[in-house]
Amino acid sequence: MKITGIETFVCHARMRNWIFVKVVTDQPGLVGWGEATLEWHTRAVLGAIEDLAPLVVGQDPRRIEHLWQMMYRQHFWHGHGIVRSTAISGIDIALWDIAGKLAGVPCSQLWGGPVRDWIRTYCHLGGGRMEEFYETPVEEAGRFADLARQAVEEGFTAIKAMAVPPTMPIEGLRPLRAAEAAVRAMRDAVGEQVDLMVDCHARPSPAMGLRFGKALDPYGLYFLEEPCWPESIDGLAMINRTIAAPVATGERITEPAYFQKLFAARACEVCQLDVTHCSGLSGARRVAALAEAHRIALAPHNPQGPVSTAATLEFGFSQPSFVICETVHADVPWRDEVAQTGYTLEPAGRLVRPNRNPGLGVSVNEAEVRKHPFQQELPQRVFHGDGSVGDW
Repeated sequence: MKITGIETFVCHARMRNWIFVKVVTDQPGLVGWGEATLEWHTRAVLGAIEDLAPLVVGQDPRRIEHLWQMMYRQHFWHGHGIVRSTAISGIDIALWDIAGKLAGVPCSQLWGGPVRDWIRTYCHLGGGRMEEFYETPVEEAGRFADLARQAVEEGFTAIKAMAVPPTMPIEGLRPLRAAEAAVRAMRDAVGEQVDLMVDCHARPSPAMGLRFGKALDPYGLYFLEEPCWPESIDGLAMINRTIAAPVATGERITEPAYFQKLFAARACEVCQLDVTHCSGLSGARRVAALAEAHRIALAPHNPQGPVSTAATLEFGFSQPSFVICETVHADVPWRDEVAQTGYTLEPAGRLVRPNRNPGLGVSVNEAEVRKHPFQQELPQRVFHGDGSVGDW
């Protein structure tokens, strides 16, 4: 059995272009699907996949670890840079999809079988629609409350909001009070039975991240995400030691060695690895083992397309430390048209029951994808009041 080709399909989804990766074999009808979406780097990832293809075309798709080692280690440059790591992810995910299809079982069965009966999911405010999640001003506390109520009406028991504004390294009380008002409005709107998460998007410095964390602690956050840059391990550890809310991070990290440093410093309680960025399911399983050794929860980053969601859920059913899955359902109206999935979503509670189909249980509608060709992603830029560059 051999791999005969690597094909890519780009589906424009406004702020992102979903990159679907199709690994084709010499066995009639046997293909695997992966995803390698990386916002604002679409053309770079497509080129990286093309560069990786000679390493795997002609090889046996069943030798997943061997192929992963080649993609990660060969041609001198290791595969932990974000572009190459994302390209590796797309191919690796597709290889695991093939493995499940060959065995006639869902991928979770290849990793020891399901460890749970269902997975809880959470949503972004507005279901991931860019204008509502990313562009609702934090000063509009009432709008945060309205969107939180809407999410609960849609069945969600956990909601994430970007309720922390961009700030300079040190600022006064104004941004703190704005964030506090937005989170208080959401808590008052949905009560204490709904879990709230705040994504700082690594906007604050460690000093400001600590101040935001302290200001929001009274509202019992499920976790506080990226309260400072992930490169600042000491800063994250300081915040994690000081506030009550568990610190979450990891979506921008690609290599197991860096996750090991993060966990050893106790810089987070929630690991947000991304299966489409950390060298695929093979890389994610390495990170998951490290997280479990440190008793750190898994709540993967997953705002991408439907193949990413299928892969993340399949991974989650096999991982004891997995606690919740990020989902996006309203970013574009054609999301459900471009792929069919094998798992079952229960509207009440937004619980996912296991996929019953082989592999990832996902199939991509290539004709539908072609209706939404590449377009330049919508820009998201942040500048402070003095004109200096901030973090989006």
